[in-house]
Amino acid sequence: MSEFETGLPSVRLIQSYIKDKQQIELKLVTNDVLVGKIFWQDNNCICVLDDSEKQILVSRQAIAYIKTSD
Repeated sequence: MSEFETGLPSVRLIQSYIKDKQQIELKLVTNDVLVGKIFWQDNNCICVLDDSEKQILVSRQAIAYIKTSD
C-alpha cells in the first residue's frame, strides 16, 4: 500500500476543506451529487457528513469533482 502523499495540492486542498468545515458539493461519475462536509480522507476514500451528520463513504475513483458550495 502506498503512503498517503500529504504534499499533493489536491490532498492539501481537501485538508483545508476539512479544517475549515467547508460545505462542499461532491459529484460522482454516476451523476449523483452529495452536499455536506468532508470528515476525513485516506488513499482510497473520502468520508462526507451530510446535513443530518450521516457519514457517507465515497471511493475516490467514483468522484467526478469536488467544489465548494458557496
